[in-house]
Amino acid sequence: MKVRVINKSKHLLPQYATEQSAGMDLRANLDEPIVLKPLERILIPTGLYIALPKGYEAQVRPRSGLAIKHGIGVLNAPGTIDADYRGEICVILVNLSGESFTINDGERIAQMIIARHEQAEWEEVKVLDETERGAGGFGHTGKD
Repeated sequence: MKVRVINKSKHLLPQYATEQSAGMDLRANLDEPIVLKPLERILIPTGLYIALPKGYEAQVRPRSGLAIKHGIGVLNAPGTIDADYRGEICVILVNLSGESFTINDGERIAQMIIARHEQAEWEEVKVLDETERGAGGFGHTGKD
């Protein structure tokens, strides 16, 4: 699939790290480093603008290495970029650790996955079909 992109950053376009990677790393596009203090959140620009085909979205997710090593996550994970959005892709990072973290220009801050989606058409009914699970949720199956 081809996705139209404008790259106003100082960095190469996102790429897949391996042949079977689902996500592409997004990089911070900064004029100077930013210090993210414990429990602080900040919007980080990437310098990328995309035009997805109708029926697709881009999902912005945390990078596992930043999460486990530094407690850095994407606050609204997964963030959704709709096909009709034309603004800059920015990432809401949060520091869930007890130590400050410095974000440098070009740092890989999140990953982006392109996914197909459907739009639902509601059909209002009085009764739903029965299933074995029924209304059970929130851990109702317990541990075996």
